[in-house]
Amino acid sequence: MKGIWLLLFSFVLADAVHAQRFTKTEHGIRAIVNEIDIEVWWYGPGIVRVIKTPVGHAFTKESLSVVAVPEAMSVNVREEGDLVVLRSGGLRVSLNTVTGKVEFDDVSGARLLTEKDYGTQFSSLPGVDAPSYIVRQAFMLDRDEHIYGLGQQQNGRLDQRGQRVYLRQDNMKICIPFFQSTKGYGLFWDNYSPTHFTDNLQETAFESEVGDCSDYYFISGGSGDGVITGMRKLTGQAPLMPLWTFGFLQSRERYKTQFELMDVLKQYRALKVPLDGMIQDWQYWGKDSNWNAMAFDPATYPRPKEMVDSVHRLKAHLFIVAWPGFGPHTRQYAEFRQKNMLIDFDTWPPNSGVKPYDPFNVAARDIYWSYLDKGIFELGTDAWWLDSSEPDHINVKEKDYDQPTALGSYRRVLNAFPLQHIRGVYEHQRRTTGDKRVVILTRSAFAGQQRFGSCNWSGDVVSDWKVFRKQIPAGLNLSLSGIPYWNTDIGGFFAGRFVKDGGAKNPAFQELYVRWLQFATFTPLMRSHGTDIPREIFQFGQRGEWAFDVQEKFIRLRYSLLPYLYSTAWDVTANGGSFMRALYLDFPKDVRVDTIDNEYMFGKSLLVCPVTEKGTSSQQVYLPAGTIWHDFWTGDTLQGGQAIDRATPIDILPLYVRAGSILPWGPKVEYAEEKPWNELEVRVYPGADGQFSLYEDEHNSYNYEKGLRSEIAFHWDDKGRTLRIEERKGSYPGMAAVRKFEVVVGRVHKIIVYKGKAVSAKF
Repeated sequence: MKGIWLLLFSFVLADAVHAQRFTKTEHGIRAIVNEIDIEVWWYGPGIVRVIKTPVGHAFTKESLSVVAVPEAMSVNVREEGDLVVLRSGGLRVSLNTVTGKVEFDDVSGARLLTEKDYGTQFSSLPGVDAPSYIVRQAFMLDRDEHIYGLGQQQNGRLDQRGQRVYLRQDNMKICIPFFQSTKGYGLFWDNYSPTHFTDNLQETAFESEVGDCSDYYFISGGSGDGVITGMRKLTGQAPLMPLWTFGFLQSRERYKTQFELMDVLKQYRALKVPLDGMIQDWQYWGKDSNWNAMAFDPATYPRPKEMVDSVHRLKAHLFIVAWPGFGPHTRQYAEFRQKNMLIDFDTWPPNSGVKPYDPFNVAARDIYWSYLDKGIFELGTDAWWLDSSEPDHINVKEKDYDQPTALGSYRRVLNAFPLQHIRGVYEHQRRTTGDKRVVILTRSAFAGQQRFGSCNWSGDVVSDWKVFRKQIPAGLNLSLSGIPYWNTDIGGFFAGRFVKDGGAKNPAFQELYVRWLQFATFTPLMRSHGTDIPREIFQFGQRGEWAFDVQEKFIRLRYSLLPYLYSTAWDVTANGGSFMRALYLDFPKDVRVDTIDNEYMFGKSLLVCPVTEKGTSSQQVYLPAGTIWHDFWTGDTLQGGQAIDRATPIDILPLYVRAGSILPWGPKVEYAEEKPWNELEVRVYPGADGQFSLYEDEHNSYNYEKGLRSEIAFHWDDKGRTLRIEERKGSYPGMAAVRKFEVVVGRVHKIIVYKGKAVSAKF
């Protein structure tokens, strides 16, 4: 009898232990496995957060990147042997209660991603970051899947398989611990310290130098676009850039007086070459000891308000540079130092005593804006060039990373420095006015920065063909990381090797610059900038000379594309879309595109293949399968699924239009808002059904967020050879009541008068 009671007691005890393996929570489950506290939270259909912490380690974490909150969802939880299985929203997540491994499967049970058994590691940290940890999380990927992302890396690769990358912000290197897979999922490792990413045959892992937990988000998107949409849902949507930013922007390192800057703008207007933005780079404040004073030196910029007004009278816009570091003679330096809001390490320029402020401190961000507003923005300037937003770190000492910030040691948070810095300027300008959209051109980024009106550029790259070639996958991977706005210094920043042979008149530099400008025509922003050699179009010669004429041809092409670009920008804002699209996004069934890193879709209609080889007269182009392609320049049609050799004289960049595309074609202008879109050419490329939504609003206010905007949907029925224009949705002040569309299908032209009601025409 005693034996029976003992047996029954053992069953009850086993049942009790079994029952304690996990606890259901409001958003998922919680369990303790091998002294690790594990939580699985649902953030919506297809988005799951996994948090792992050593048992007993108390901490508070508020994500700097993630703005979404867990959603109340119906999650089915049940046990299957050693597994706790959760199902919701078409996703199956299982926790192994023996090894702590978490696995993600689709609704059919096919594996998407799995952690390694015992793949979570915590190593105690001594010193200023104690009692935190070095945190490591390892996963297992399928051998045949491809992954993209990690921000902007200069390794010349689109596919990041087989790579070991040290993710720490630097000039030319944007570090975002995120990747997405050809299997239709993405993974965001939510840690801001320097992080080693490793992918090899044994594992794929993130290892961060400081952390309190293993904290990551799994995004099941079903497609690359779905993953990007999920990442934007998680970390914030990108606001709409004003129309003028999609025009041509001119810069130089640097304009030394207000008269020099104005002279350049006047020459563009005299030549009638389109231009929308002028950019004022550093040292308008005077000496380096006065670095970033956010005020104009009266010796070289005696009438800054008159300069700003003159730019506006010539129908252009003005960017002004600002840095995160301050010279020791500035008022900002004195105030930040007195309030212990400087981070004590050396930043650019060398040997100047310049120190960066602490953007992790809310009060410091307030002070930063107060000077920027009073010294610059109140003059009526239009946009910001926030340089060195990593920031630059020179004369590096290991103890620099132990410097305190408002959120802990600098090492703990350094990768999020640009995120918080850009955030401060965006949020303060938004609070200051809603009549002028925030535009920030900046060199670094972190996950979530798209929500702050910023556009990245690829840093101080060298004027070199091989470097030029690497910019394509660099930009594509940043876009695949969820950051939609990006550009480069046309021609490369450092061009000193061309100076002694004539600079802008050097044929070798002219070829590189012109090919780079062709590429820039098909990036979200088109901007000329660099040191050593001035890059204005008239520096290369005059009209009638090839180096001038080809530039003008592509600048004008850019302006013709403005309705397409602005509508694509709305797709980015409203639907989580992308400008620069790796081919795998649009052609997931064509495995040949998975590693192609020198072609991309620009929007959903244009296939771009930049010429990145010196002296080449032809270029091989792969046309993805599943569609017909139209040569943009000749109109020739070609079947997809083949590689072709395309002749590339100096004025031709291989450019193809996908069958079914509908392209609105803007009027000939010298600046973006010169003419309304009352009369537009609409080009239809037959061979497949297609659709396009033409977006319009007031161009530069935030009234679009209040519903003051319009969309006109076009549908092409290829079999019936019919274009249908749907009833207009929405309205805004100043909107044209009557439109004239000249529709072009092949050689057939028809005029459609559109009054906002549905209309169709057969071709």
